[in-house]
Amino acid sequence: MMVLSDNEKQEKTGQHGCQEDDIVEVSEGEQTRTTTATIAIDEKIEYSSIFPTRDSKWHASYKRKLVRRLDLRLLPVVILMYTLNFLDRTNLAQARLGTLEKDLKMTGTDFNLATSIFFVAYVVMQLPSNLILTRVRPSLYLGISMLLWGIVSTVQAAAYSFKGLLATRIFLGFVEAPFYPGVTMLISSWYTTDEITLRLSWFFAGILLANMVGGLLGAAVLGNLEGAHGIAGWRWLFIIEGSITVGLAIISMFLLPNFPSYANWLSDEERAYAEWRLTAEAKEADDPNSTTLLEGLRMALVDWRVYIFMLFNHALLLSMTFVYFFPSIVQTLGYSTIHTLLLTAPIWFLVFLVCLISTYSAGRTGDRSIHIICLLLISLVGNLIVVISTKSAVRFFGMFLMPLGAMPAVQIGFSWIATSFPRPMVKRSATIAMCSLTANIASIYGSYMFPASAAPQYIAGGSANAGLCVLVAGITVVLRLVHARENRKLEKAELEPEIEQGEGRKDVRGKGFRYLL
Repeated sequence: MMVLSDNEKQEKTGQHGCQEDDIVEVSEGEQTRTTTATIAIDEKIEYSSIFPTRDSKWHASYKRKLVRRLDLRLLPVVILMYTLNFLDRTNLAQARLGTLEKDLKMTGTDFNLATSIFFVAYVVMQLPSNLILTRVRPSLYLGISMLLWGIVSTVQAAAYSFKGLLATRIFLGFVEAPFYPGVTMLISSWYTTDEITLRLSWFFAGILLANMVGGLLGAAVLGNLEGAHGIAGWRWLFIIEGSITVGLAIISMFLLPNFPSYANWLSDEERAYAEWRLTAEAKEADDPNSTTLLEGLRMALVDWRVYIFMLFNHALLLSMTFVYFFPSIVQTLGYSTIHTLLLTAPIWFLVFLVCLISTYSAGRTGDRSIHIICLLLISLVGNLIVVISTKSAVRFFGMFLMPLGAMPAVQIGFSWIATSFPRPMVKRSATIAMCSLTANIASIYGSYMFPASAAPQYIAGGSANAGLCVLVAGITVVLRLVHARENRKLEKAELEPEIEQGEGRKDVRGKGFRYLL
């Protein structure tokens, strides 16, 4: 221990405003940590005073280099992680085209229950998980989550009864829950509003890659490994995909970046700039530790806009539950199992391209609502074609349109949520988790919209999806009007300083901030 002299005590008291009696002794380690933290804060303050003095050319160049470096570090990792996340979640749909139902003696709506039960566990863990994420290293937390879901996914191959399959699906839901809202939270903590939609689009591309790869891998495994070493093809599917996930989960823990404040792979200046540019855009700083988890949750619960977004996201995700049955829907065209799985690949490739184009456009224009409405109209037409027509060629075209509109709309919609609640971090985290939680509740009962008995046209499910497209488009119009109203209030408050948003509140918007429409 190191005892401070009277002069040192007085000096400390003068600097920090503490009483003399409060400072008796500190260890050398504690003094070192305090000194380091003080230096770090001083450097951040120095950088924050320098950055505003730079010209636009310098900012454009520096931002371009920083964002490119971040893209290369973050996006490939999360895309690959999400591909495996969705692949391990939906490979049940490919396994169904094998001997899964026969081997486990599944009948009636057993498959729908196996799909639905996953989301019961999934939604339970989302909110607490995302709140915890603001206090731990994302690389470790999300990496461990990936490791666990890879193990559970592999264990599905050992199920020898329907009850055993249900048990593994429940555990899979628990361990996959932290990932999607967690990565959305992480991405929104690095990128500005004009950047985030395209980056979330790339991240969301993991779903599309999973469906493309899932179809091809499913065709390869079911077509070539059926009965190999006395093991059914669908079991090989779980073993292979789960084992890949386990291996890459360990690597991801070392590659996935943490929040900007803790990005030790950046220089001090780059780290300071990464934080400063987000603060400059939001017109307010954000200390992740300045607001407690309960305060952040309370802010989300009392913000009435959150509930509109929850309804919006719930209906939007419900409109795309057909994804979990898509191979079965395509199989109604009359093709064999292998040809059916191969036919799904070009559909998802085209969806991937449309997602990139539409989200790039949404990011460049700053628009969210018009893009979502137009995309939902495409999905509406696709659902109606599949329900009404009995011709294979026409129905296949409709099957293209169903995900072509729904998937990009979901991408843009979720990025809209992330950018609509910029500060503080814990409120944004709670909001993202609440919207994701309520959205995934839709998959619990949405899993029953496409029972096998309704094939080939799935009239009830397709008609419901068409109605949902209209409903979500209506809610989107409401959100646009709400944000336009909020922006007018912000503008009025700036023109008339005596009108305050709510003095003392931690989630007051900074001067110059405007919500995206």
